[in-house]
Amino acid sequence: QLQLVESGGGLVQPGGSLRLSCAASGFTLEHYAIGWFRQAPGKERAGVGYITSTDGRTDYAYSVKGRFTFSRDNAKNTAYLQMNSLKPEDTAVYYCAAGFDFPHGLGDYFGEDEYDYWGQGTQVTVSS
Repeated sequence: QLQLVESGGGLVQPGGSLRLSCAASGFTLEHYAIGWFRQAPGKERAGVGYITSTDGRTDYAYSVKGRFTFSRDNAKNTAYLQMNSLKPEDTAVYYCAAGFDFPHGLGDYFGEDEYDYWGQGTQVTVSS
């Protein structure tokens, strides 16, 4: 079964940190870009950013730039989202997604339609 399994969500105080993991099973992530998305209560799902497969290039939504970091470990078939300096407005369900981007890249790395596989989502709650 081809799937992405997310873990690492939870409750954290403002200013705290969390690391989300996104593990692939049934396929290798080597040639897949990993996109991260989130859906806050009452809002549509929105792109947080991505990391490419070809050169590990990253890009971030303005709201998380400088606080969030994407990484990947192809040997472990896993991608990561490190979240620091968390704010209450970061509260959301976070999703990882994999899109085959080798060698020509994706048309729009923030576009949900570009991704083939999705994780189940993990809740992140930032509250005191």
